[in-house]
Amino acid sequence: MKHQQRGLSFIGLLFVGAILAFAGVITAQVVPTLIEFQAITKAASKATEGNTVAEVKSIFDKAAAIDDIKSISGKDLQVSKEGDKTVVAFAYTREIHIAGPAYLLLKYNGRSK
Repeated sequence: MKHQQRGLSFIGLLFVGAILAFAGVITAQVVPTLIEFQAITKAASKATEGNTVAEVKSIFDKAAAIDDIKSISGKDLQVSKEGDKTVVAFAYTREIHIAGPAYLLLKYNGRSK
């Protein structure tokens, strides 16, 4: 009697490995943008301590220099008042090159709490 073989073929193993490698490369490129987004949100919350728009943008730029934020600067912020509270909002995009003409576009937006 023949025993039926079960399991993953070598071609199947290569296919699964290629998919996992691709997912790993994309993840390795997306994670730094998420960390930068968290730093931007933290800097925007810190910038609400300013009393004027220029002061808010200056505080944000100083925090951006410390946290090495490159995607956005103080001039890109939208500063507004809600009651007696200063609100700092921001929006920006990041492009990640995948291969050839393919890019992954990430759109980030947020505001201070």
